[in-house]
Parts: sequence; C-alpha cells; structure tokens
Amino acid sequence: MFRTNRSRTVLTILGISVGIGAILFLVSLGYGLQVLILNKITTSDALLSLDVSTGDLENIKMNWESIGDIKKISGVDKVSPLMSVQAQMNIDDISSELMINFSDSEYFKLDGTQVSSGALYSDENYDKYKIVISSAALKLFNLSEKEAFNKEIRFVVFTPTAEGDNDAIIRDYIKLDKAFRVIGIIDDDNSGYVYMPFINGQEQGLDNFSKIKVKVAHEDNLDLVRDAIIDKGFIVSALSDIIEQANQIFRVVQIVLASFGVVALIVSAIGMFNTMTIALLERTQEIGIMKALGATSADIWKMFLAESVIIGFLGGLGGIFFGMLGGELFNYMLNILAGAMGGERIDLFYTPIWFTATIITFSTVVGLMTGFYPARRAANINALVALRYK
Repeated sequence: MFRTNRSRTVLTILGISVGIGAILFLVSLGYGLQVLILNKITTSDALLSLDVSTGDLENIKMNWESIGDIKKISGVDKVSPLMSVQAQMNIDDISSELMINFSDSEYFKLDGTQVSSGALYSDENYDKYKIVISSAALKLFNLSEKEAFNKEIRFVVFTPTAEGDNDAIIRDYIKLDKAFRVIGIIDDDNSGYVYMPFINGQEQGLDNFSKIKVKVAHEDNLDLVRDAIIDKGFIVSALSDIIEQANQIFRVVQIVLASFGVVALIVSAIGMFNTMTIALLERTQEIGIMKALGATSADIWKMFLAESVIIGFLGGLGGIFFGMLGGELFNYMLNILAGAMGGERIDLFYTPIWFTATIITFSTVVGLMTGFYPARRAANINALVALRYK
C-alpha cells in the first residue's frame, strides 16, 4: 500500500508530523523559557540555601553568637553573613548615597550572584580594596562599564549609633582610608549598591548582620534546618520556594501551549482516520481474496493495525524533525533581531530527551487508536461479500 499510494501515505505522515511538530515546538518553547529564566536567578548552591533575617523585629539581633548557634544545628553545611549599611560613594567630584553590602566570597555562591562583566572577588584573588558594583549605581555617576574599571572610588560609611528625640536614629560616619577599584559589575538597574569584602566592615567595628545565608548539606535537610532556625526567633525564606512557585507557573504555561498543539494533532489524526477508512474501501476485494486464500480475520486486523502504527511512528519522527527545525529557525531569526538591537544571544527552546521519547510513543499510540476502527471493520468483512464488492 505504501508503494502504490506514495503521495497519500506521505501526505498522511506529514499531517501527523505537523501536529506532533506543533506540540514539540510549543512545549519546547515553554521548557526553554523555564530553563532560561531559572538559570539566570539560581545556582545549585543557592537552591540549598536559606535566607535568615530578623524582619521588622527590633528585639532580636543577628551577630557572631547567632552564627555560632546556627552552625550547631544538625544538617547545616555553611554559614555566610551579610552586613548592609548606608554609605556615600565618591567618584571624582561627584557623590551619591547607596547601600554597601559587606560579604565574603562564599556569600556570592550561596546567593547565586553573577556578574555581567568582570569578576567577583574571591579567596584566590583576595584584595580588600576590590569591590563589585551594580549597574544602577554606575548610572548614578553616568559611568559606562568600561569607565568604571578605571576609576578610584572612595566611601564614607554611615553607622547608626543611638536613638535621639522622637526615636530619630543618630548616624555617625566613618571615612574609609583608601580608594577602591571595581572588579565586577552586576546587571541590576533597579537598585544601587556595592559589595565589599567582609573584613572592611569588621575593621569599622560593625557586628550586626542584615542577613545570614545558611547552606544545608542535603536537600532533605532544608525543612528541618528551617524549622530549627525559626524556633530561635528568626525569619527564614528559601529560594527553592520561589523556584517551586515558578515551576508551577511554567507547568501551566506548558499545558496551555501543548493544548494548542493538540488541536493541530486532532486535525491530523482525523485526516489519518479518513485515509485508513478510504484504504479499507479501496481494498475490500483484496481483503476478500486474501480471506479466500486462507487469511484469517486476525491477519487482516494485524495488517491494517500495523499500517496505522507505522504511519503514526513515522509521523512522530517527522514531527520531531519539523518541531526542532522550526525552533532553530525561530531562535536564529530572534537572535539576528536581538543582535541588531544590541541584545545578547539566547536560546529560547529546550527539549528534554524524555519528552522526545514520549512524543514518539504518543504519535505511535495515536496511529494505533486511529487505525483501530478501520482494522476492526476490515477484519469483520465477510469474504463472499468482499469479493462481490465494487
């Protein structure tokens, strides 16, 4: 049948391929957006980390004693504190207020912090006069990224010392002795801040932490460690909670996108059902001859069912080809447009291997279901009636 009806067979396979390709294209787009966004905001260490803070509670302080208590909790792997204070940053004759975050290099790993250019300070290239700055802070001084690396930057740190009349906080100021240089820039246009090696804060006598990052040894310890820290009176949040909420949203998006592809698949499945039914009518006499020569109803059943399964399987392979090809072409054109507008190259499509195998299995099952009724009718045809059929 495949040899004598090449055009009809190819068109039927193409019909299935279009439906399967539409599902693959749309679902891969959903997975690609998920991977693209989540990879931007997290690392493996960040997923195992907890954010510990005091919130608005004034009677609870986070200091070295608090860190010692947290380290004693079973399941805790690493602890890294952060001290945040207001400061005045001076470049040439321009000054502006922003936030200084005193942290060690371990904090970047636990927070999932990444730079758009330059590098983060680390234990290997340690220099307490190197800083990492946000792009929003650079805009305060109208500096480009290239210019920022060549500037000497000085800071005046404001530290709260006591409460005056009407609960107004009295601030003292400390002028840091030496100039700092930028070694890394974080792509963040929303808030102006600077990351500075933790030792600078210690030298100024600061000992109250704004936040503590706690990394657990294993994912199973997250809830246990979280509960233990909460029992100590602190407020705890986890990036994994946000990731799970994001994954739930993306799952809904993937289902919605897949539903559009299913519509195309239903249309192509109807076309395949029509093809198999026409084949049944055209081959009625052939079925009668085969039965007269000794073919059983089971043989006829298997023959028709095998044809529909093969068409469904080939349609799945074609759908994977067309879906991936469509994704590559769309991605290529999008990146050309992004490059022309000064954007960066991205990959919007991601297809898990398990989903590819599922697509082939699904298309084969669709072929089986579509051919079930025509195969049943063909198997039940009376040989004498079939031989008389015109």
